[in-house]
Amino acid sequence: MAEDTRLRPVKPAKAAKDPESTKPQKLADPERASIDLATQEMILRAQELGIETVFDRAESMKPCNIGTQGTCCKNCAMGPCRLPLPKSGIEGKDERKGLCGATPNTIAARNFIRMIAGGAAAHSDHGRGVAEVFMSAAHKETDAYKIKDVNKLLSIAPYFDVATTVEVDGRQLDRDIDEIAVEVGEKALNEWGKPEGELAYLKRAPAPLYEKWKKNGVLPRNIDREIVEIMHRTHIGVDQDYKNLIKQGTRAAIADGWGGSMLATDLQDVLFGTPYPLQSEANLGVLKQDHVNLVIHGHEPILSEMIVAAAQTQEMVDYAKSKGAKGIQLSGICCTANELLQRHGVPLCGTFLQQELAIITGACDAMVVDIQCIMQNIANVAACFHTKLITTHPIARMEQENVIHIEFDEHHAMEDAKRIVRMAIDNFKNRSAEVMIPKHKHVQIAGFGVESIEYNLGGMFRGSYYTLNDNIINGRIRGIGGVVGCNNARTRHNEGHIEVVKELIKNDVIVLTTGCNGIACAMEGLLTPETAAVFCGPGLAEVCETVGIPPVLHMGSCVDNSRILLAATEVVKAGGLGKDISDLPAAGSAPEWMSEKAISIGHYFVASGVYTVFGVTLPVSGAPVFQKYIFEEFEKLYGGMWDLEVDPVKHAQKMIAHIDKKRKALGIDKARQRILVDMADRRDMSAV
Repeated sequence: MAEDTRLRPVKPAKAAKDPESTKPQKLADPERASIDLATQEMILRAQELGIETVFDRAESMKPCNIGTQGTCCKNCAMGPCRLPLPKSGIEGKDERKGLCGATPNTIAARNFIRMIAGGAAAHSDHGRGVAEVFMSAAHKETDAYKIKDVNKLLSIAPYFDVATTVEVDGRQLDRDIDEIAVEVGEKALNEWGKPEGELAYLKRAPAPLYEKWKKNGVLPRNIDREIVEIMHRTHIGVDQDYKNLIKQGTRAAIADGWGGSMLATDLQDVLFGTPYPLQSEANLGVLKQDHVNLVIHGHEPILSEMIVAAAQTQEMVDYAKSKGAKGIQLSGICCTANELLQRHGVPLCGTFLQQELAIITGACDAMVVDIQCIMQNIANVAACFHTKLITTHPIARMEQENVIHIEFDEHHAMEDAKRIVRMAIDNFKNRSAEVMIPKHKHVQIAGFGVESIEYNLGGMFRGSYYTLNDNIINGRIRGIGGVVGCNNARTRHNEGHIEVVKELIKNDVIVLTTGCNGIACAMEGLLTPETAAVFCGPGLAEVCETVGIPPVLHMGSCVDNSRILLAATEVVKAGGLGKDISDLPAAGSAPEWMSEKAISIGHYFVASGVYTVFGVTLPVSGAPVFQKYIFEEFEKLYGGMWDLEVDPVKHAQKMIAHIDKKRKALGIDKARQRILVDMADRRDMSAV
């Protein structure tokens, strides 16, 4: 019989003790820590078991005010130099300086673009890893990976100047697919380090946007160079002009969004299949007490694709049953979860902040991690249970002794995957704590992309983004909101995500989502077509009912923000809403961001012409001049700009105000009368 999972009062007497302190550690209030009931229950269980989680640590460790303002410099050993804003504010000339004389604007700009470099490096290294596996598949060096989506391969080949046909005796014949794959793979890998030219995918952007980048001197040369140059420029004594610093940050961010991330998305689609809508579930309630629970966490789908394949073999299913389990339940956390969700329907176990909680259920037989957003403390939590924690990537290991490292090799992919699945199965009988799985979960529809949205809007023969544009022009849909990003323990878990999204769809703004925002929306039940009738304004609800889509379209992982860029480009191409992304009635948002990747993503959206609002904080407030530059003056350069709003409802209202401003500029801010045209009138019109 499962333990009663109803929320009970916190017992302060059970507060965990810091071994180096006589004071009990502060505990999080579950209801104040998260809006999600499953999360509240697991926080409480952790506290009753004396297990520390990120929510408790957030109560004990307060953020550095100066670091939050972006004006703490530790780029040399003379520092850290801390330049807080005066309590009375800046009056007249700002006299604050670091030991080398660096101003707040220089320090904030350096810190900001170093975050862009970190985020772009994470995404580009992800893409590089996929490209290397793609080359192995193209060269037939591995049996595990094959070209699954030939049409996607043929669609991206022209951007690399790879011919898809060959002339023979005056006739154009289709080229061999393997030849095309090898050439695409070689040219894709070259994007990380080619010595001259510019990134191949830049021409996928609307022509006016490309010309803006060219005019402002921010066309990326190759992916790695832009990241390295940031690190050079921000070394002590190099670039000391905040405008010049952010110019390089812009170049690197574009290299992320229109380079590393876009390449990762496309090559994953070619290797593993382009996503199309499918049904699944989300939240901790997807775990099953009578099944082997294998949780996959991280961001790269290369190994996890093989784990899905291995876990579905009859051999592994039979082995699980031989150990007393009814089957194998795969589920995921963070963006590896989103990758497996959108292609296989693997359920979402939780967001970034729920990774410790999945283990605390006592039902997690193994957690397999790859790269990015993996808390080191999950090893400490796993040590309190029977859970096997398995790291798999050479650049992402943990120091704790209870962590198992199985380094993944694409040439032995299925062998590695089966070894991991067997390890989870063998551990099923070792469950040492009472299993407590929250009952909370929701159905979701996910797997939307540029191709599937086009299909959903018009079917196989009439698919077009014109349908979306037409409904924006006629006012049924007010505009488009891209709401993405992580969770942040400095704010109430999922509250920002959900409040922003609900406010947008209530006001007829269709939402495109990725990452942990997508998971949060799934957990809240916002990713089903039925949602529209409950939460949407009348116009968006009508469109969703007619087309059969949710008002929130889950487009995948954080590298898949490139899908949002390309969807916006398709809207521009469809016509009627301007000639550039900056003309569209659209806005971006990251309500609970926390990682460097989020800053890189935010900046490549801004540089692509999107007004982008962040929640929680933004490390620029200590340098008012630099903040004004990216919050206001940037719009003149690229058509997009940054903004910050902590309150979720005001956050969404800022986005809506921007959408309305763009509608007015396009001349579509007035309601249009809908006229039913009869056949006689149609004949008269056709005769004109």
